[in-house]
Amino acid sequence: MLGITHLRHISLITPNIDKQFAFYEKVWGLDKVDTPEDNGAAYFRGAGPEHHILSLHEGGNPGLHHIAFGMVDKNSVDQAAEILQSKNVIIVDPPGYLNKAGGGYGLRFLDPENRLIELSAWAEVHTSIWNKKNVDPVKLNHVVMNTKDLDMIVEFYTDVLGFKVTDWSEHQMSFLRCNKKHHSIAFNQGTHASVNHIAYELDSVNEVMRGIANVREAGLKELWGPGRHGPGDNIFCYFQDPGGFVMEYTCYLETIEDESEWQARVWKRVPHLMDQWGIAGPPTPEARKAMGGEPDPGWAAVNIAK
Repeated sequence: MLGITHLRHISLITPNIDKQFAFYEKVWGLDKVDTPEDNGAAYFRGAGPEHHILSLHEGGNPGLHHIAFGMVDKNSVDQAAEILQSKNVIIVDPPGYLNKAGGGYGLRFLDPENRLIELSAWAEVHTSIWNKKNVDPVKLNHVVMNTKDLDMIVEFYTDVLGFKVTDWSEHQMSFLRCNKKHHSIAFNQGTHASVNHIAYELDSVNEVMRGIANVREAGLKELWGPGRHGPGDNIFCYFQDPGGFVMEYTCYLETIEDESEWQARVWKRVPHLMDQWGIAGPPTPEARKAMGGEPDPGWAAVNIAK
């Protein structure tokens, strides 16, 4: 068990960084974080204390840069490195003090589908008062990745990284948790590895609805929603950003109070369980295509690790 505590941030590669930058700051509700390494990158915080929950990195092909998870302390990071090495996991950056935005002490490794994963402790946090807006994304709620091999990737994240399976959506999706929240990461069976969507947590359904209004006023239309999922019981509404990535406003994700008694459920993929309210129904072909993303070979595996 690696001792992962929570989801910190996600970093994306995009050829459309200027339009995405404007969207996340002016429409989505995030704030840009000033960092000394702004060349070709932009970092955004939410209303919570995490240094940043999203970063955008300029590149030719859209895809995942990395996903970062938190750990308790330096010792937990060092122990994680030993476990990963014993499992023959490719470590891209060995444990050390991170010379990256947010700092801290951490490491980076490749999962079996070449996603770059960061584990870190002691990262910088914000202590200043958040300038409240009408929509205030607090933190990343969860990320969903597409995978070529659902069973293989679930086995890696549970057996090697210590995540627990909370629920299944038939044999199409698996929802994995690293704390009491229903899921911090989930995997969807597809034809290739890619980003499926990224969910930002809001405090209430009122904020979700105000968020929908903000995006509409910016001339964009919701991709799927609003509605309420069966697995996770969370309220949702999905959109597509100017770079083509799918993101979600969400709130009220299920909390697992007694983990020792929890048994993973298998949800049928039927309309009234995809959306309990019956408003959104199942995703449209347009939404499914957007969530499918483009095949992502993993930039770190191509440029660094091999």
